[in-house]
Amino acid sequence: MHAPPGPSLPAVLLPPGDDADGDTSAEKGFVDILQEAPLSVHRQRRSIFGSVMYCFLLVGYAVVAVAAPWIFVLIPKLIPTLLCSSNVILLIVTGIFQQYLVYQVRKVRLQGYYTFSQKLKNIARLPFATIAYGTALMVLVLVWQPYIHILSVSTLLRIVMFVEVICAGCFMSMYIGCIHQHNSLNGQPDVLKSLYSALQPSSSLEELSIYHDGGRLSDQQMALLQYQRENLHFLSEEVLRLQECLSKYQRSDDGSTPQVDLAHLLASRDQELRALSAEMNQVHLELRLARSLIAERDTEIQHIRVTNNEYVEENGRLRAILVEWSARAAKLERALEAERLSNMELQKSIAKLRNKPAGPSAEDRQA
Repeated sequence: MHAPPGPSLPAVLLPPGDDADGDTSAEKGFVDILQEAPLSVHRQRRSIFGSVMYCFLLVGYAVVAVAAPWIFVLIPKLIPTLLCSSNVILLIVTGIFQQYLVYQVRKVRLQGYYTFSQKLKNIARLPFATIAYGTALMVLVLVWQPYIHILSVSTLLRIVMFVEVICAGCFMSMYIGCIHQHNSLNGQPDVLKSLYSALQPSSSLEELSIYHDGGRLSDQQMALLQYQRENLHFLSEEVLRLQECLSKYQRSDDGSTPQVDLAHLLASRDQELRALSAEMNQVHLELRLARSLIAERDTEIQHIRVTNNEYVEENGRLRAILVEWSARAAKLERALEAERLSNMELQKSIAKLRNKPAGPSAEDRQA
């Protein structure tokens, strides 16, 4: 079953006119694509049935965590074991459910809602992470059981299980709210903004800001390529279906051919296919440009790293020279101090020698 086709593209081919105005008409006809989005392929509403069922499962686990002493009143000693086992089962179910959420997010991404899919992808990872952290806390409680005297082990396990279930339920409520808002709105795919940016004139500063984050640009262009591939697949199926209808009506001889210009429909579909092919070529060019810019940035970063390593080596060499000269200066200071002390000793000895001959001569005269 094919979904009904969305709004068709405006005419991109040149309207018939004078040859002198060919370039102007071509430019106007090409820029007319900005007035309307390309054919939106069978935009489907995302189902929230699985998310609601998972929320009911979380509610059941919360009830078990709160009422465990009354539910397992006959086997109170097995309450910690049963709580840990049920939490492990919840972790496994959450891991399986996360794969389902990832599949839903991929479907949203293929329909051209790149920003919304990134937001959903971040939310879809939170329930499993919450349950995993809760399981780790329960393991810690069991490991530190001999040293815990504030509350009983079963009470701590019930508290951990209740808190993790409440947090996972909050995250799932956020996910359901985002999906409901997405289903209620009928906006154009945000991935088309990167396509329109190539058709609209922009300043050098805008181009610099667009290509500044190369990784995010490549991701957006890849999402746009996937969206256009889905468009091409849907349009190809539509063309085949219309061709079958046309051949069926052409073979009929009873004059019951409806008043529908199937040839015109086929021509418009073929025109849309050509327009989408041109858009995909433009996107490929932008993607190659982004990759070349990323490669240039990587080369510059490598060059800066090499230069930095050279500066580090030069700094180490200069530091070694400075240490050597500091050692030499210390040696010279010590030698200078020793020389100064020796000079002082020498001056003292000279003074003694000068005073020594004068003393005995006076004594001799007295004798």
